[in-house]
Amino acid sequence: MNRLSTLLLATAAWLAGPAAAQDLLVRDATVHTATAQGTLQHADVLIQGGTIRAIGPGLAAPAGAVVVEARGRALTPALFGGITEIGIEEVSGEEETVDSGLKLHEQPMRPEFDVTLAYNPDSVLVPVARVEGIGFTALGATTDGAFIAGQGGIVRLDGSADPIGPRALFIRIGAAAAELTGNSRAAQWMLLDQLVDEARNRVPLDSPHALLTPAGRATLAHYLAGNGRIVVQVERAADIRQLVRWAQREKVRLAIAGGSEAWKVAPLLAQAQVPVLVDALADLPANFDQVGATLENAARLHAAGVAVSFSQSNDASHNARKLRQLAGNAVAHGLPWEAGLAGMTRVPAEIFGVSAQIGSIAVGKRADLVLWDGDPLDVAHYAEQVWLGGRAMPMRSRQTELRDRYLGAPGALPRAYSH
Repeated sequence: MNRLSTLLLATAAWLAGPAAAQDLLVRDATVHTATAQGTLQHADVLIQGGTIRAIGPGLAAPAGAVVVEARGRALTPALFGGITEIGIEEVSGEEETVDSGLKLHEQPMRPEFDVTLAYNPDSVLVPVARVEGIGFTALGATTDGAFIAGQGGIVRLDGSADPIGPRALFIRIGAAAAELTGNSRAAQWMLLDQLVDEARNRVPLDSPHALLTPAGRATLAHYLAGNGRIVVQVERAADIRQLVRWAQREKVRLAIAGGSEAWKVAPLLAQAQVPVLVDALADLPANFDQVGATLENAARLHAAGVAVSFSQSNDASHNARKLRQLAGNAVAHGLPWEAGLAGMTRVPAEIFGVSAQIGSIAVGKRADLVLWDGDPLDVAHYAEQVWLGGRAMPMRSRQTELRDRYLGAPGALPRAYSH
């Protein structure tokens, strides 16, 4: 039986069989562990009960286990999709299908808003991302009414309905949030200081100037106590510097999304241990906050000791597959290859507090894996098979079904044209 037939049988077993994962042995792979072990040549990975049980050469397959012959091909952890709205947005231009944002004209500051409650694991965007090797994503909150957007968290794209790990609080600072704060970024720090005072009960709850509900105070207090990550969308170096000072004063756990000019303050970020999720395709300023944008941003941050991951700034949900292009582009401009892969796997898992479960290939971790036909950071190559929790995911989506329909290949949809 050839390798492709084995993969097809594994997929068929997932479709027809029970939810429990089947024992699996991936044999003779180039295993990119995304750990201190680095890359293991000609290694086997044994999965039992959805968990990685052993890694090394010459492993024996248990009775009844599916054996996949990798023949030296790359095996990686399932990839991160970035900060997206996958599962909480279906059609971005149709408001009825978008649950990521909150629009309240009175008391718009609602940090208790949690977008994970609206997650739909049956969204057509889930398999579209998954066939590209993406196994998890961070659901991010957006807002039209306040610069504190709300909470989100990590979801695995395996069909499960519930997020994993702690929640994260999403905030916008700088020009992108200026309209939400009287067109002044200085007002953002004024309002943020008031919100902190309220969360620390230094402002009476019944004050006519209070910005937070009781639930909002409790939520913000949770993050101010160091529980969970505060992810701030910010671009300008001066704003980043001010943000790090604020985070150190309030003793909060910070991460930066965007960070077009983060390289300018890389030593400060490294010292403060603030990770950055960069858009590695940002090389031209979209606004005055991004004047210092450069394709070498990720490489310079990494060289300074900053933990680097990736996220897109435009239509990230429908284009999650492009995150591999971001990582590959960063590698092409000086980021070490292993750091590029880590930015797609281990680093985001660490940022969002789920690295004990996913993000690397190690004994005891969930078997969220991808077998590639070539370099996973080169978009000329593709994911041959994705396993999440040891289950072979069907390598098809609405897009592949439409492709097959118009190509005349056998599939669930009727032929588009007759000959």
